[in-house]
Amino acid sequence: MKVIKVDRSKLPSGEYKEVGYDLRQVFDIDILRVVTEYQAQVLEDKKGRRFTALFPKGVTKAVQYGTSIKAHSVYMSQFQLVPYDRIRDYFSDQLKIPLSTGSIFNFNKEAFGFLEGFDNLVIDKLNGSELLHADETGININGDRHWLHSASNHLWTYFFPHEKRGTEAMNAIGILPTFGGILCHDHWKPYYKYDCTHALCNAHHVRELTRAWEQDGQHWAKRLRKLLEKINRAVNDAGGKLSTSESKKYRQKYREILKEAEKESPPPDETRRKSQRGRVKRTKSRNLLERLQNFEEDVLRFMDNEIVPFTNNLGENDIRMTKVQQKISGCFRSKEGAHFFCRIRSYISSCRKQDISSTSALNLLFKGTMPVFVN
Repeated sequence: MKVIKVDRSKLPSGEYKEVGYDLRQVFDIDILRVVTEYQAQVLEDKKGRRFTALFPKGVTKAVQYGTSIKAHSVYMSQFQLVPYDRIRDYFSDQLKIPLSTGSIFNFNKEAFGFLEGFDNLVIDKLNGSELLHADETGININGDRHWLHSASNHLWTYFFPHEKRGTEAMNAIGILPTFGGILCHDHWKPYYKYDCTHALCNAHHVRELTRAWEQDGQHWAKRLRKLLEKINRAVNDAGGKLSTSESKKYRQKYREILKEAEKESPPPDETRRKSQRGRVKRTKSRNLLERLQNFEEDVLRFMDNEIVPFTNNLGENDIRMTKVQQKISGCFRSKEGAHFFCRIRSYISSCRKQDISSTSALNLLFKGTMPVFVN
């Protein structure tokens, strides 16, 4: 705090009394390097025997990096997605700390090791949840196509890289095979191989209906998009769930629009089949129409169950930063690096969902403790 006194020499003559202060604040940062030197006392008795004081736990080398540097490096690498070379330059330019890319990698590896038991904890929590969001996105690992799978709810997040996109990967992760709640997803067909209740993402439907109207001129698509958006507003106004009568009314309107859609987007002519095998090709609009008919319950589940959202946005938001990472770095250099990213991001995302900042979460990790919710 700095107090600024009035220059009385510039005031008109007279008597003055202090009546308060006019306040202004300037926020700034002071970036500096802190070096703590530990001097372990050495005592020697009359026989020449020496006794040295014990250094604090974790202080094992003549010169080493502290927990804050490690946490800060991992935060920049795994949360802010800054490439290794730029992290090295930051530490050198801003903090005057020479940090090699090898050290940055080792910090990530150390964090990965500290979280060894975290995977099983998250899997158990998600497996036992009422609602689960699932999504997947393509990633590049050293030039090869892989997939990053995400399973999450409002408290926990789990990421896992795999060579496959479908059930082989999902079975390997170990959540969906025994999951018995409601699974929210974007209608990727392998999800329907699991024996649970399904809820479809209507954000995808809104986008597809918009395309069907704007590109194919399907009037029914425009009407159904407006209906879905209207139902969503009604659900929100009702506190998350419609009454039985309201639900029945909207469901009937839904069916009427799809019935009328048969005129605009009829099924293909089976007589023009070129072979006896397979399914006659349909337009995108027809495929969308049939899906909305066949999976009506999963499309409209958000009307009748207050825990079911209108969209799979939570799952998509959880996985979005992975796509950002690919844009910045282009690829993971190794499978090991991909596993580092997934486990550490799972931990950070879960912490943030439970009101623990990324910085606090990583500082706790490198200090050898875990947040209360993990225990």
